[in-house]
Amino acid sequence: MQLVNIGYGNMVAADRVMAVVAPEAAPIRRMIQDARDGGRIIDGTCGHKTKAAVILDSGHVMLSPLMPETIAGRMNGKKETEQA
Repeated sequence: MQLVNIGYGNMVAADRVMAVVAPEAAPIRRMIQDARDGGRIIDGTCGHKTKAAVILDSGHVMLSPLMPETIAGRMNGKKETEQA
């Protein structure tokens, strides 16, 4: 099982990730709110601004302070100089 750092020491299992999206679009904001109302939200931002929403195969939504491109790069095994 490969774990991916999504910021501030929080990890997610790479094989459970369905999508990594920016949270600015209205449908994504609704998805985040529905997950919050349904108790399926995992907040990994540590109080910082949410820059990515990681959609998991279980229906959970994990919030991250990293950009979607940064998380995608980490999932693909690229070295990142940006740390959160």
